[in-house]
Parts: sequence; structure tokens; C-alpha cells
Amino acid sequence: MANRHFQLAREAVEKAEQMAADGHQDLSQQINVAVNNLSAAFHQSTSAEKEQLTSYQEIVQELSHETSNKPF
Repeated sequence: MANRHFQLAREAVEKAEQMAADGHQDLSQQINVAVNNLSAAFHQSTSAEKEQLTSYQEIVQELSHETSNKPF
């Protein structure tokens, strides 16, 4: 059976990446969704999934950093 939380986390990170590429205004909200989904997924994941989730977390951190450095 697939880990639903892992799938939701992956989708949330992918959506955040797309929103960042499009310059979407609600990116910070999507980053929060991704962070929450990553947290939920981590607790129910295999070690291989945890490695991938760590990569997703790094992407979200980069997006968050980029968002916080944008001028208003």
C-alpha cells in the first residue's frame, strides 16, 4: 500500500515549486501546506521515503528563503 502522506507531501512540494516559477502571490501559504504535509509524511515513512522527504524539505527551505528575500 502506498504512503498517502508521502504522496500528499510530494504533490504539495511540486505545487510550491510551480507556484514559485509562476511568481504566484500565495506561495507562502503553499509552503506552509508543504511543510505540514512533509511533517505528517515523515512519521509514517520508510527509510527510503525519509531520504526523499529530506530532499523535498530542502526544496521547501530554498523556496521559503527565496520568498523571504523578495522585495514587496
